[in-house]
Amino acid sequence: MDSWITTIIWIVAFVLVTITVTGFTGRIGWSTPVCLVIVGGIVSFIPGIPPIRIEPDLILYALLPPLLFATAIRSSIADIRARGDSIFVLSVVLVLLTVVSVGFFTWWVVPAITLATGFAFAAVVAPTDAVAVTAVAGRGNLPRRLLTVVESESLFNDAAALVALSAAISAIVGVIDPPVIALDFVLAVVVGVGFGFAVGYGTSFIRKRLTSPVIDTALSLATPFLAFIPAQLLHGSGVLAVVIAGLIISYHAPVVQSAEARIASSINWRTIRFLLENSVFLFIGLNLKGILDGTAESKVGLWATIGICVATLLFLVVSRTLWILLATLVFRRGPRQLRARGWSWKIALGVGFSGIRGVVTLAAVFLLPPETPQRPFLQLLAFVVVVGTLIQGLALPAFIRMLKLPQPNSDQEHMEAHQLLVEVRAAGAKALDEQTRGLPDSPLVDKLRADAELFTRAMEGAIPQGNDPKTVSMARLRLGMIEAERAAVLKARGEGRFQDKAIRDVLASIDAEEVAVRVLGQK
Repeated sequence: MDSWITTIIWIVAFVLVTITVTGFTGRIGWSTPVCLVIVGGIVSFIPGIPPIRIEPDLILYALLPPLLFATAIRSSIADIRARGDSIFVLSVVLVLLTVVSVGFFTWWVVPAITLATGFAFAAVVAPTDAVAVTAVAGRGNLPRRLLTVVESESLFNDAAALVALSAAISAIVGVIDPPVIALDFVLAVVVGVGFGFAVGYGTSFIRKRLTSPVIDTALSLATPFLAFIPAQLLHGSGVLAVVIAGLIISYHAPVVQSAEARIASSINWRTIRFLLENSVFLFIGLNLKGILDGTAESKVGLWATIGICVATLLFLVVSRTLWILLATLVFRRGPRQLRARGWSWKIALGVGFSGIRGVVTLAAVFLLPPETPQRPFLQLLAFVVVVGTLIQGLALPAFIRMLKLPQPNSDQEHMEAHQLLVEVRAAGAKALDEQTRGLPDSPLVDKLRADAELFTRAMEGAIPQGNDPKTVSMARLRLGMIEAERAAVLKARGEGRFQDKAIRDVLASIDAEEVAVRVLGQK
């Protein structure tokens, strides 16, 4: 059978298995990522199943950009901007501390490896994965502050970890030059951020001039690769480029995209995120047999292997928590500016326990060069870290409850959304008054003014056909109100008076209504 046909069959099989397992686990309340890893591990031992080999470039260039982009466009640039120093501590300083501490520990417990190899492995397991955190623990089960910290950390720590890995690999092959390493780091950041801004603002400029939601969505699907690939080829950080581009595009979307395009893009990226993140967990499991076969050549011994795996996993979890507690102490006891942006000790413990590893760790360990000492054993160790932290994530909701951290307050969130809607409707009513000033009174205008929430109610008694003058007139007036309402939401967002969830929920409701109005009015 031709290779391309085999590839298509594998892709379809991945999608079908992912959908089936997700549907089944959703009905019985089990963790989908853990079950997908287990299913993949079982399938890998079935006779006749060809061995699955990870191509690091495939994961880095094909899977990682859209996954990062899907996370970035759901993140709040206002929250990141407000907590820039704390995010830097978690995504850069914490990665470097992890590389040093876990690197020395790995060098100590794993036989026959060099210190450079230990640092390389530490860089592999340093980055956390917010996709895995929310997939295992459930986004709705985590406190908003904790979720913001974890997601913001994972958006940027991949870049720091991959730069550290590159430096460690240079040491493994015997070529190490600190000034060169420092220059590479600066180049990675500058090029990555530069391409992120260029792609973010460039695509926003183009999308503002697009009238077709289909073309807009097509451009959206290509955007993460437009940012990642050129940045990587120019020795920059493709991860930073994708994240920066996604944050910029998300922030400017209400201004540069039509309502229909935003709804279509949101649905498409939710679908892509679902398929990719769950397929990755299945893919992790499918590599189990190949990793175990390679480990048999290490001659470490069964019990020694188990002991090293357990000890490394525990040290990683404990050291992460200790470093975060130390950072918390600095923020709570430091200058006033730091104290204002710090977090509680309970949040620190929650963040420490949320250090789940995922696709970046899996891909990065296969970037280790063939001459790396104990390379197959380190691949197994990375696999154990990924699966072990996924299992740890199952206990995260219970751990959050034990800490008595506040659960997401749906009543408060609804109240904020309602308060914002009150402001929004007032802006819409003001726009209606300006549009109809000097015109004779009309029952239909009165209906719009009395109930601007649902266009169908405002059009009660009218014939919803595009050639009906009353329908077209009301559609035009309501669209003017919607434009003012959206402007009011964006003003409130700029003033920082509401949480990001309330802003997104209200914008989504306005978008849905605008699409309905345009369909009814045929405008």
